[in-house]
Amino acid sequence: MKIAGYQMQPVVGDIEANLAKIEAAAETAASQGADLLIAPELALTGYGAADKFARLATPAQGPVTDRLSEIAESHGLAIVAGFAEQTHEAVFNSAFFTDGKGQTAVYRKCNLYGPYERQWFRQEDRRQVLVTLGGIRMGFLICYDVEFPENVRQLAKGGADLVVVPTALPKGWSGDFIAEHMIKVRAFENQVFVAYINHCGADDLFAYAGLSRIAAPDGKLLAEAAAAGEALIAAAIEPAAYAKSRAENTYLADLA
Repeated sequence: MKIAGYQMQPVVGDIEANLAKIEAAAETAASQGADLLIAPELALTGYGAADKFARLATPAQGPVTDRLSEIAESHGLAIVAGFAEQTHEAVFNSAFFTDGKGQTAVYRKCNLYGPYERQWFRQEDRRQVLVTLGGIRMGFLICYDVEFPENVRQLAKGGADLVVVPTALPKGWSGDFIAEHMIKVRAFENQVFVAYINHCGADDLFAYAGLSRIAAPDGKLLAEAAAAGEALIAAAIEPAAYAKSRAENTYLADLA
């Protein structure tokens, strides 16, 4: 299976503009043979939407997610994109998956980062969300979630081959370390692929690190984006190609 990650600079507060950007990326990714397109955390609203989240939040089954499914169906690939999810109780920082053929899933962020996120979103309990696409078992996390090793380990124990991580990693030394080192370690220590897809540029509140990455089970990068600028990166997800790595690094089998 081939996946693509769209390092994106969303238009803050403009869902229609961001849907259009994702559709353009989907068209390009599909033309390159991708089976899945991943957009960043809160890609539909922009991460810096702040007090606009309450107005922009949408249900997991509604016109906005229907539009994502239509884009997926039209271009013949699955899509994962971050959005502000409105429920009867609260607003969640969520990721929506659609294969364009009727299969959908929603993951809610379980580790909110800092007072900014806790002001606008409710934290979800840690749980696994797993889907199968093209024979690949795929699990979801959002940004800060991946920095807690138990979250990735839980998905790996649940059978995930690929962990998809839409993110809004801020610019700075710690962000650089996470993108350059931690993502590869998470892939290696769990013998999974990790797709970590970030924002780029800046909005009125935050500047973003870029540095989107797709890492393999042996800890090597399959694809990467620069710190600046929008980019579409792609990689083949082939678990069988890493049988030697799994045989030599038996962390899951050796858990106490």
